[in-house]
Amino acid sequence: MLRQHSTMTSTLILSVLVLLSATCHVLASNRQTYIVHMAKSEMPAKFTEHHDWYHSSLQSVSDSAKILYSYNTIVHGFSTRLTEEEAEALADQYGVLSVNPEVRYELHTTRTPEFLHLDKTDGMETQSGTGTDVVVGVLDTGVWPERKSYDDSGFGPVPANWKGTCQTGKDFNSSSCNRKLIGAQFFSKGYEASMGPIDETKESRSPRDNDGHGTHTSSTAAGSPVSDANLLGYASGTARGMAAKARVAAYKVCWAGGCFSSDILAGMEAAVSDGCHVLSLSLGGGSADYYRDSVAIGAFSAMEKGVLVSCSAGNAGPSPSTLSNVAPWITTVGAGTLDRDFPAYVVLGNGKNYSGVSLYSGKPLPNSPLPLIYAGNATNSSSGSLCMPNTLIPEKVAGKIVLCDRGINARVQKGYVVNGAGGAGMVLANTAANGEELVADAHLIPATGVGEKAGNAIKSYLTSDPNPTATIQFGGTQVNIRPSPVVAAFSSRGPNTITPEILKPDLIAPGVNILAAWTGAVGPTGLSVDQRRVEFNIISGTSMSCPHVSGLAALIKSIHPDWSPAAVRSALMTTAYSSYSTGDGIFDTATGEAATPFDIGAGHVDPPNAVDPGLVYDLTSEDYLDFLCALNYTSYQIAAVAKRSNYTCDSTKSYAVSNLNYPSFSVAFATANGDATGSATTTVKHVRTVTNVGAAGVYKATASAKVDGGAVSIAVEPSELSFSKSGEKKSYTVSFTAPSLPSGSTGFGQLVWSDGKHIVASPIALTWT
Repeated sequence: MLRQHSTMTSTLILSVLVLLSATCHVLASNRQTYIVHMAKSEMPAKFTEHHDWYHSSLQSVSDSAKILYSYNTIVHGFSTRLTEEEAEALADQYGVLSVNPEVRYELHTTRTPEFLHLDKTDGMETQSGTGTDVVVGVLDTGVWPERKSYDDSGFGPVPANWKGTCQTGKDFNSSSCNRKLIGAQFFSKGYEASMGPIDETKESRSPRDNDGHGTHTSSTAAGSPVSDANLLGYASGTARGMAAKARVAAYKVCWAGGCFSSDILAGMEAAVSDGCHVLSLSLGGGSADYYRDSVAIGAFSAMEKGVLVSCSAGNAGPSPSTLSNVAPWITTVGAGTLDRDFPAYVVLGNGKNYSGVSLYSGKPLPNSPLPLIYAGNATNSSSGSLCMPNTLIPEKVAGKIVLCDRGINARVQKGYVVNGAGGAGMVLANTAANGEELVADAHLIPATGVGEKAGNAIKSYLTSDPNPTATIQFGGTQVNIRPSPVVAAFSSRGPNTITPEILKPDLIAPGVNILAAWTGAVGPTGLSVDQRRVEFNIISGTSMSCPHVSGLAALIKSIHPDWSPAAVRSALMTTAYSSYSTGDGIFDTATGEAATPFDIGAGHVDPPNAVDPGLVYDLTSEDYLDFLCALNYTSYQIAAVAKRSNYTCDSTKSYAVSNLNYPSFSVAFATANGDATGSATTTVKHVRTVTNVGAAGVYKATASAKVDGGAVSIAVEPSELSFSKSGEKKSYTVSFTAPSLPSGSTGFGQLVWSDGKHIVASPIALTWT
């Protein structure tokens, strides 16, 4: 009986343990990560350390929750895993400003120095002796430190005020850093809390970059010059970052499953504390109110400490209102093309040929044409035209060139599918979703990508000829392509959905077919089946345009170390160009027409002029606080963004978003009765202040805008500003007067101040709502 009782007891205990385990698993699965913002000044007197207060607050709502990160620099608070009920209970606690669910962010994925005329500005980096003291912090997928882009030859000792570290981990030790790559850290607590332990068979739990994205972006921003750089023979030349003499610090916050806001905040906090001067973030997670946007919150504190934050606009174009990272204290960057191309021609059996792009470098196709077939006619799948895995019939495609439609799966994977079914080559045709935009790929088989029009023409040939044939001829690298730049169709567009009165993106920079350093862990396509290893890769995205601006900001900072982040951004924006030397506006690939400020902001970055802009539009943290007051933010919402406990807006002061001293104008007109039109006019006023950063001089204003269906009057008062010395400030008012137009109407123009030497240009966007 005793043994039987013992067995029953053991069984009962085991059952209870299993039930408890299952219950705990259910509770854990119901948890998600939250970022908790605390009012630092409201810490009760019984606590001596803020971390103790955070821990006590957390324990009051959960016995099992643990703090993932405790934030003390760019935000005050912590991140943790909670159930929805626990999060609601914590939000009601004394001193808690907000409890925001974590957001998963995605990465926005040689010739450039010449295209930006950096080669024609000898001494640009030597105007200041502090060029090597500027540090660019890149928050991305890490770094491959062995690449020549991180060569520290010629660099002196690491700046004495640098506080960063070289964190060790798998395949990464302290010797991986040097006098160029002066810091490397990784942040994974948020990722692992949501996604489980990192699979170390696929990626390193260290700052090492197994993806390639982080190495590409950091070397674009500040890579050392590397001669004979190329990808499989394409784009040969010297590759260098925009600020080749700046130092680099890598903060790995992105992993195979994405980039999580708790890790991003921790990385931003470390970067600011370490002493970075510029932060580059080629990632985004949609748009949210600033007090709920972790990147915006982190960027505000960085700005207050004099750190410029540059972010990618996103790759959700060409649809309108698709921007990420739209806070006015962030520099938001869209993407354009270079004047370089990699043509590959489809030559049809009827003698016609169509131009595409390709980075294929393997064995060429036979000289004689091969049979050509449309994938949609060689499949039993309803989506077979897309050349997705296991959708092609080998008997129908063997030995032929296959025309595949672009979409759903990776472009280069389609070629692998064709090859697996016995196909000899591939023509990748754009659909209406991508139009005429062409992005070069390092295909695994002879292949080229063509635009929608060429794709439709080739399909027409396929249906009209009983024995269609084709071949593909590869044209190598071509430069001096015109027109250039043109706006990439994928580049995210305005208007700004969070604050329409702030024009975004701020500007565009090269983001198509960019050559930069690459990881040694994967091939140029990123596919597991791609066994090729390259030191440099060519990829596209606003992820590529962002580090161009980050590096240029570092370059300007090295020449003007006393300039604020707003002054640096202003210099880049007001000297950007929005038209070609012919006078025609920058071309938009998506529309086939001239781009608008909703596509390009101030225009395409022009570094030589940005170093000497003449005038700048400066901003302080107090100006941004007034902006938040103009948005009618509550004290708690302002505290969440700006760490100002008990901050209240002045009830006697008149706040207006239109008065934020931004280098662009986004003017919103109200339309009476929805879409009614009439003779009545409305006047909207914007106030700006410019700071002279050049010699004494007199600047005169000109302004104009075009609107379909009406006329707009723009008055600048005063229209002339006289400066007697550098550092002098002058204010002016712009009055925009327009008739009532249908809701959705738009107009665009430009306001320019000039002293005969400097052109200080601001874009104008007019909207009727």
